[in-house]
Amino acid sequence: MKAEQPKRKEVLKSFLEKFDISTLNPMQTEARKAIYAGNDVAVLSPTGSGKTLAFLLPIIERLDPNISEVQALVLVPSRELAMQIEQVARKLGSGFKINAVYGGRSGALDKADLKHRPALLIGTPGRIADRFRRDDIDLTRVKTLVLDEFDKSLEVGFEREMSEIVRSLGAVEQRVLTSATDAVAIPKFLGLNDPLTIDYLNQHRPQLTVKTIASPIGKQLDTLRSAVDALKGQPGIIFCNFKESLHEVSDFLFDNAIEHECFYGGLEQIDRERALVKFRNGTCQLLLATDLAARGLDIPEIKFIIHFELPYHSNEFTHRNGRTARMNAEGAAYVLHTEGKRLPDFIKSANPETESIEALRAAKIKDVDAWSTLYITGGRQDKISKGDIAGMFFKTGGLTKDELGIIELQQNCAFVAVKRTIAHRVIERTNNQRLKKKKVRVTLVR
Repeated sequence: MKAEQPKRKEVLKSFLEKFDISTLNPMQTEARKAIYAGNDVAVLSPTGSGKTLAFLLPIIERLDPNISEVQALVLVPSRELAMQIEQVARKLGSGFKINAVYGGRSGALDKADLKHRPALLIGTPGRIADRFRRDDIDLTRVKTLVLDEFDKSLEVGFEREMSEIVRSLGAVEQRVLTSATDAVAIPKFLGLNDPLTIDYLNQHRPQLTVKTIASPIGKQLDTLRSAVDALKGQPGIIFCNFKESLHEVSDFLFDNAIEHECFYGGLEQIDRERALVKFRNGTCQLLLATDLAARGLDIPEIKFIIHFELPYHSNEFTHRNGRTARMNAEGAAYVLHTEGKRLPDFIKSANPETESIEALRAAKIKDVDAWSTLYITGGRQDKISKGDIAGMFFKTGGLTKDELGIIELQQNCAFVAVKRTIAHRVIERTNNQRLKKKKVRVTLVR
């Protein structure tokens, strides 16, 4: 064991270098130690505190390269979270096969990916249960089960599928649960054996400021427009309760030439995916969303959120606010408050400050550079890397380093952010060029 410790430190160091961080935070350190020891563990920590790395690191460190079956399973409540965990796991560069399956994705693609079993399988409960029924997967090799944001999976109605999956995993030796709240009891069917609880819910001190913006009756949309204009140049999320009101707000923003992307449950998977890509890479600075975006999405650097409609419960308020002021960064949550209406007690208890549109305008930062997102018809399955894409854009596209933004590489495609002023020129130069052995199409994501 003494000889193994330095090796573990070197492996950890190499993993962390992929994310440009030098050390784990206290929650990650404690969780990694507990999971590595083999305990059943419940990790309670706010959104944005790094739970994904906390459980992925020890799990991947313990995978056996001599086993060609699924060894660890991660269940998540949404397809976006499944995709994000897959991206983080791949970025670690462990050499193990990793796949994610989820609703909205082709079953044929699932079957092809699972033909050669991944060591780590990630997915939504509905799709995982379906694959277990259809495919002859040796479940006796699955020793670790992770239920990420388990309370959200229960909330959206996955209890039956989760129970079915747990019953089928008779050889599981360790269960790891994560949540951003302690408001939900752990179901008995999960079969946790005296779990070690790692609770950082009250130790995380986000630099979050809650403010109210008064709106005259019937002028909520006009007030929103003024607030968004004053906050322009900073990435933020506007929350609505229902897709109907979201559509109303979206139409108003379009009519007033305010660029934004929408994100809600009724959108097609490809539209949700592209909205998040554009938001992450800076092409879009404003996301209009329902509570689907309140948890489970890895969206860094959010400077503000606006509650266009007030949530009904304190948990929803907390999770929405958790999108900003993450990892001790600063952020603000603005509550659009109709004059004369009573604020809910859970918002009053946050001791909100009062903010005026004039004060927001006075603090307005300068406009940032505009970006566009390009779509490439080639991805990881074509043996294409981010370096290959960057090389083509520098050499063939003629870009400088300042003109190339974030590259998101997926299984069968890629998204690339470039300065908006040169986007069409880049497309003309790179479209129908060869990337590795494949001729790829390069188009603008609208």
